[in-house]
Amino acid sequence: MLIKSLVLKKQFLTTVQESVTLGEALTILEDTGFRCVPILDSTGTIFRGNIYKMHIYRHKSRGGDMNLPVTYLLKNATKTIPINAPFFKVFFNIKDLPYIAVLDENNHFYGILTHTKLLNMLSEAWNIDTGSYVLTVISSGQSGELAAMSEIISREVVIAGCLTLDAKKTALVRRNLFTLQSGVTKKQLKKIIKNLEEHNFHVSEVDDLQNGVILNEF
Repeated sequence: MLIKSLVLKKQFLTTVQESVTLGEALTILEDTGFRCVPILDSTGTIFRGNIYKMHIYRHKSRGGDMNLPVTYLLKNATKTIPINAPFFKVFFNIKDLPYIAVLDENNHFYGILTHTKLLNMLSEAWNIDTGSYVLTVISSGQSGELAAMSEIISREVVIAGCLTLDAKKTALVRRNLFTLQSGVTKKQLKKIIKNLEEHNFHVSEVDDLQNGVILNEF
């Protein structure tokens, strides 16, 4: 399971029990430096929600009772995903959250999936460390175009990664990002672009991964 491999497990996390007071939770947050932590039930198995440092500060600044249970200010109680959920669902649930709680097959708290882990995984898909160039190729989204573009590129080099943007049904064009293997020469690059253009696939941008620049001429 892809999600399971990315999750930070419960035993390695800082959490608070639902019986903890707001004052105690604030001390934990200040000591650890985290902006929020998960709230669990007394057994440590059920996810109740998250407690945010900023919400406690706001409560305190307004003269609020710091002896209230931490659940008084809990947030994101329903922001969870099962560990066997399709990966794409993560993007619909995590949004502006620093992390999303992950539940096991018994709906017990398993751990969290953080934005950082998610972004690191996506950056690996770009093969930035091993790739040479990323070609942004414009297509109409018709059937067979992705295969055709891939075949043209593969005649010259190995495709290290591929990502399609603007895949909505209403999109008039699609941007297809192809990461090329390391060691691709400028001569090979120009030949690939020429062949793509001859088949009516427009190359709108070329990113030089190793030098961190967008090529103005290719």
